[in-house]
Amino acid sequence: MGYYLVYRILDKNGIFCYLGYMEQFIIKGGKPISGEITLRGAKNAIGNLLVATLLTDEECVLTNVPRNKETEIALEICRIVGSEVAYMQDTIRIQTSHIKNPTVKELSRKNRISILALAPLLVRTGEAHVPVVGGDRIGPRPVDFHIEALRKMGAEISFDDSLYSAKTAGLTGQEIYFPYPSVGATQTVLLAAVCAAGHTTIHNAAVEPEVKELIRLLQNMGAIIQWETDRRIRIEGVLHLKGVSHRLLPDRLEAASFAIMAIATNGEVFVREAVQDHLLAFLNALRRIGGDYRVEEGGIRFYRNGALNGVVIETDTHPGFMTDWQQPMAVLMTQAEGRSIIHETVYEDRFGYIEDLKRMGANAQIAKDCLGALPCRFKGKGYNHSCIITGPTPLHGAHIAVPDIRAGMAHVIAALVAEGESVLSGIEHLDRGYESLDERLRSLGADIQRVGV
Repeated sequence: MGYYLVYRILDKNGIFCYLGYMEQFIIKGGKPISGEITLRGAKNAIGNLLVATLLTDEECVLTNVPRNKETEIALEICRIVGSEVAYMQDTIRIQTSHIKNPTVKELSRKNRISILALAPLLVRTGEAHVPVVGGDRIGPRPVDFHIEALRKMGAEISFDDSLYSAKTAGLTGQEIYFPYPSVGATQTVLLAAVCAAGHTTIHNAAVEPEVKELIRLLQNMGAIIQWETDRRIRIEGVLHLKGVSHRLLPDRLEAASFAIMAIATNGEVFVREAVQDHLLAFLNALRRIGGDYRVEEGGIRFYRNGALNGVVIETDTHPGFMTDWQQPMAVLMTQAEGRSIIHETVYEDRFGYIEDLKRMGANAQIAKDCLGALPCRFKGKGYNHSCIITGPTPLHGAHIAVPDIRAGMAHVIAALVAEGESVLSGIEHLDRGYESLDERLRSLGADIQRVGV
């Protein structure tokens, strides 16, 4: 007898119309991953861009849109508040002539995108009600920076266990100082400031490619935004934003995942549309561990360059080593000679997947100490935020419950490396960020099947 899955599918009117069954991946590993694969649009950008289209009453066209749960959730929000949406292949045409409903009480899944909807709804109607932040189970996702910034700009905000409620007589530009360069909070202030009265300056802003992508979209809609070299962003509010046509940047998380698959299985993959500038810290780490790459016309080719060696990785905000790259890298470390270290400085609790790797044969230990040189806000606070991996160790198949999207990708790579069969449940997390992952991996020679239970 099947179990009901945790996600629901929306029809074209935003109405729940289907409740799916639980699915699993069955993966038989031990084969090189080789061939060519094309990146989809960035999962971490599509939600922000769709929410940004709520700022204008004109039509917006987004292309290179990934078909995944992140896109569905953002579209769900837009449809609830009044957007007209046409979604064909990789293109979304969206127009929100009027905000018909500034209240989003319930979503098919809680997600961080909901907090970003506050600013556009406040700009358009002076009122907003959105669900509390959710998403992957990788530790708390504090929204203090978002809330305090909006309050400083003139919003009155309250919240309970299920809903953030906000209202304003008009947002005004302010000097916003972040104690930490939060991507989400930077995006919230951008969405609020582009139509706020006066000037806004964001100090200690995030500089990730996805933030720059949002700035490019807003500029093309008519916003006035100046990017400074010292993590400052200056915004001059305008009265009206217009429609736009925009192509999403390729997903740098996918690029790293496919690169590591190739190297961990001793294969070779050409990742079409991979952008070197988005991957600099990752590419350096890849060469240090013994992988290699070659930038070619249209993308980057990844392969192994001899034996793999232990390395030290410290995650950081961009342009440092991205926290979402560390889980796949941990699998590669299990195949490297000697000791490797991961020092996680972005999230305080992101090593839950290590226990699963240990069940598959990895030699790994979690530590509360800061095992790196970077300044760390978790120092002395007792968080398990460092990991020591000693290799190489052979991996073997196992039954794994995927807890979140990035841990899930580590599990997929580990299963591709392992001898024998692995069964991965909870793959709805992977579907949230990777379009048709099983089909795309089969095109690279992987033995992977999606089954219902």
